[in-house]
Amino acid sequence: MPINIKDTVKAIREMVPIIDPEDDYLTIAAAEEQMAMTHDARQKDLHDAHAKIKQLARVLEAARTSATRPSTIPSAEEHAAHMNDLDATRLSLAKAINDAEGALAGKEAELARLKEETRALESSDPAAEHELDATALRLAMYKGLGFEPIVDKEGRISKMLVRAESGDVHCVKFDSHKSDDEYAQLLWKLSCS
Repeated sequence: MPINIKDTVKAIREMVPIIDPEDDYLTIAAAEEQMAMTHDARQKDLHDAHAKIKQLARVLEAARTSATRPSTIPSAEEHAAHMNDLDATRLSLAKAINDAEGALAGKEAELARLKEETRALESSDPAAEHELDATALRLAMYKGLGFEPIVDKEGRISKMLVRAESGDVHCVKFDSHKSDDEYAQLLWKLSCS
């Protein structure tokens, strides 16, 4: 159905009294003013929101930093491993202390036994218990010094074997050509050679 121009013009003329341009202008001006105020309020809210976000971002970063474990403090796994190592060290030290206390108790018992033995030996007189042959003791001392007397058929010392410090063995015959002092000096001289 085609639109008739005459009908359209007639409809517009009937609407002219209804349309008041001044009311419309005031309505549009009020709407623009309200939109400008709403825009300003939204811009202010947006600016406040951005400022609040920045402040919260700083608080969040500070919280992250404070929640982060410092490099000087070991991690939970490292701490647990260190505690296990310390426990193992404590147990080994306790075992070592226990062993040392056991050894100490043994040594104290041995010391008490040796003190008792010393008291018993100090109170005894071995010389009184045995008859000592002074000649046998002298011969043993001479042999310890490296002198070994050789006796003849009659029981007299006819020769003396002398072991020197170097390991050599010398034989000295006793005849009446020298005095006892000369023989003593010769024997000591050979012993020290």
